[in-house]
Amino acid sequence: MPAVSKGDGMRGLAVFISDIRNCKSKEAEIKRINKELANIRSKFKGDKALDGYSKKKYVCKLLFIFLLGHDIDFGHMEAVNLLSSNKYTEKQIGYLFISVLVNSNSDLIRLINNAIKNDLSSRNPTFMNIALHCIANVGSREMAEAFAADIPRILVAGDTMDSVKQSAALCLLRLNRTSPDLVPMGEWTSRVVHLLNDQHLGVVTAATSLITTLAQKNPDEFKTSVSLAVARLSRIVTSASTDLQDYTYYFVPAPWLSVKLLRLLQCYPPPEDAAIRGRLAECLETILNKAQEPPKSKKVQHSNAKNAVLFEAISLIIHHDSEPTLLVRACNQLGQFLQHRETNLRYLALESMCTLASSEFSHEAVKTHIETVINALKTERDVSVRQRAVDLLYAMCDRSNAQQIVAEMLNYLETADYSIREEMVLKVAILAEKYAVDYTWYVDTILNLIRIAGDYVSEEVWYRVIQIVINRDDVQGYAAKTVFESLQAPACHENLVKVGGYILGEFGNLIAGDTRSSPLIQFNLLHSKFHLCSVPTRALLLSTYIKFINLFPEIKGTIQDVLRSDSQLKNADVELQQRAVEYLRLSCIASTDILVLTGETRGDPCSEWGRGWDQQGKRVG
Repeated sequence: MPAVSKGDGMRGLAVFISDIRNCKSKEAEIKRINKELANIRSKFKGDKALDGYSKKKYVCKLLFIFLLGHDIDFGHMEAVNLLSSNKYTEKQIGYLFISVLVNSNSDLIRLINNAIKNDLSSRNPTFMNIALHCIANVGSREMAEAFAADIPRILVAGDTMDSVKQSAALCLLRLNRTSPDLVPMGEWTSRVVHLLNDQHLGVVTAATSLITTLAQKNPDEFKTSVSLAVARLSRIVTSASTDLQDYTYYFVPAPWLSVKLLRLLQCYPPPEDAAIRGRLAECLETILNKAQEPPKSKKVQHSNAKNAVLFEAISLIIHHDSEPTLLVRACNQLGQFLQHRETNLRYLALESMCTLASSEFSHEAVKTHIETVINALKTERDVSVRQRAVDLLYAMCDRSNAQQIVAEMLNYLETADYSIREEMVLKVAILAEKYAVDYTWYVDTILNLIRIAGDYVSEEVWYRVIQIVINRDDVQGYAAKTVFESLQAPACHENLVKVGGYILGEFGNLIAGDTRSSPLIQFNLLHSKFHLCSVPTRALLLSTYIKFINLFPEIKGTIQDVLRSDSQLKNADVELQQRAVEYLRLSCIASTDILVLTGETRGDPCSEWGRGWDQQGKRVG
């Protein structure tokens, strides 16, 4: 056991911790803890009153045992009693125990609240601070009801110490998050906002966090904070690192406060006052200029602080979306990060550029980085960065680059992580339809999509390609020819069979003149896939067969033989069996006009392939 010096205070606690560390097994540890718990319980229940030091020591032991993962069901009252002590160390341990172990619904909350109230009214800054910390840590509704009205008064009082103001602001922030209806800021609003002018930057930092949260819920009440935030930000970004020595972090003046002020300004539109807007623009230009300067330190902390301020400034520029020069400069700055060796910077740059791409002022500037983004998609090892690259390509796409971007996304889709394939498929389908000038390219793209990632192509995607083919006469023959060729692959995805079944059933006659795609060859090609498909797809193919009888009477006998086979008429699935029976009967007795009506689908392109059946091949009506 290590020696414990006389000045270390609670020798018994140090001995106990040492004993626990020296235990050779879990059983030995539990045995030692149970022994200690029994000793503490006997001390608390004994006739002899314990002094403050002993209470503190035993409460500390209970706290340590709890942190080891053991339940503590006594000692709470002794911890509450420590709150009334005039010694800081005893009071501190009492508050620590309460913050960690006392439940917000505990019966002791009223006693705790009384002790806290006494400390808040004591005007002792040390006691006030730990009381405010306890309120924030527990954060119960009862505490909010008891102190929500008092804490703003402490925050704005002229004689309150700076350290207490910081604690009060952060305590209010915590209560506002847990019980926002109990934090009345109406009468205190203007005085809280003016804390942004406080000389102590710690107070300003805490107040900015509070004001930002309140402004998100009630922006009109805190609108006056904009001019003060701009003024404070201007003083920070134009100051030298030596001007704010206590708040300069690796040569970056007050980076945390700068970030918080920039976030506060994102709660509001660009300032209406021309002077304030101009001053803010100067601040943002200064931040962008500093990003171009050589680093003042090679340590990562310097670049992290500098980049944190830069990215928040870029977020504000994007949010305002009103200064073309700043937007283009921000885009160029982000472009430099796209090839940075730090993965996090590449990720953040891609994410920010996604937002920039939606701005009319910076869209063209974003497009200049298309090759870099495509390269990131091909070479980046981190999947999250590749996903952001996909998002950026999607955002920067327009008619001038749609075919290039869709082609690159299809190439990447073949090796893409399974977690992002469904999202990518949807993006490709949307871009292909949105920017399709030549619909033969659109058909090729969707069929490629089904070939590469058929499992992730939803029904909405292939329904849509069928709708477009039906409504455009100029692409119907090409679609029939292309899908016929795609179906000749040894392995076809089931979604491709569905698309092929529908398109050939409707427009197979447009390619039947070619001996390589004669009616019989079309039928045999589709039927070769029949046994590999699910029940809904087989039902769809049966509907295609009845259409073939109408389109190609010369193969009627071949199709009837298939419908008449035992595998159809005696199929275990009642839907397929019923469909085969009805279609066979129709083909024998119905006229050509009836067959046309049976196969009619043009009134609703995405309804099922024959009247009386839904999209999954289920009987309706």
